[in-house]
Amino acid sequence: MTMLIEARGLDVAYGAAPPVLHHVDFTLRAGEIVTIVGPNGSGKSTLVRALLGMVPMTRGSLWRAPGLRVGYVPQSLHLDANLPLTVARFLRLNRRLDTAQVAGLLARVGAPGLEARELATLSGGQFQRVLLARALAGEPQLLVLDEPTQGLDQPGTAAFYRLIEEVRRALGCAVLSVSHDLHVVMSASDRVVCLNGHVCCEGTPSVVSNAPEYRALFGMGTQGALALYQHHHDHGTDHPDHPHDHEVCDHDH
Repeated sequence: MTMLIEARGLDVAYGAAPPVLHHVDFTLRAGEIVTIVGPNGSGKSTLVRALLGMVPMTRGSLWRAPGLRVGYVPQSLHLDANLPLTVARFLRLNRRLDTAQVAGLLARVGAPGLEARELATLSGGQFQRVLLARALAGEPQLLVLDEPTQGLDQPGTAAFYRLIEEVRRALGCAVLSVSHDLHVVMSASDRVVCLNGHVCCEGTPSVVSNAPEYRALFGMGTQGALALYQHHHDHGTDHPDHPHDHEVCDHDH
């Protein structure tokens, strides 16, 4: 599969403080759903920002596919509740979209008919789908999700990640997700990277959830909600083009 991002030996530090990230190796290929998990302060968002060139690295090498189109779904977006902003107008803020394109984007994310609704009147789940529609407007090769289901309940979270897989299947885009929703997100991923300043372990969800490094960070009780969403690796995660499907664990930390 086509490589989109490759980082080797990536370090990120802010000022004279110790590195937030140390010697991180990371790859992302077209069509993959990769989730980064880790405790608070583990460097998850920093890694994503470094991979996208938003923060400078202090050591290592980083390659991105030339002209890589990225769609971004933030963990939250604070809007003035008194601002009379409709969904259609919000989708058009940074992009020229005609009526049919707006309708098509909303239909794709399972939120048809919301064009005239004001953002302030949407439920949490509806708002996240509108944010996703906005991210898809540029036909991204890579969709980045920064804890996009904060505030949603478990069924809402599971529904959102089912939608993400449908979008991936329809568009062929890669998905890079940062999340605390361990049970649901891990089962919705092709590959999971467990981060705690460095890569503790990575591999398929079942491999990582059973890794001693993962259980040391998150305990044994993180699999109870897996039944909410079972991701089927129907496009071949045992394919030789997936070199990270085996467990990669760092036992030195």
